[in-house]
Amino acid sequence: MKYIITFLWSFLLVTMVNYVAGSIAGIASFDFMGGVIASIVLAVVILGITAVIPDEQVADY
Repeated sequence: MKYIITFLWSFLLVTMVNYVAGSIAGIASFDFMGGVIASIVLAVVILGITAVIPDEQVADY
């Protein structure tokens, strides 16, 4: 489930940034597939980072 939610949020946020940045830059067309590819890459990066970070509690010294 975390994979689906991670992809969904990355898709929504990347698509929003893609649209806003294109509007600010004055680009006439909206590139949907570019946003999909970027959101897949972002989701993989986020899931990779969460796999590397340990879940263990830090010991107090």
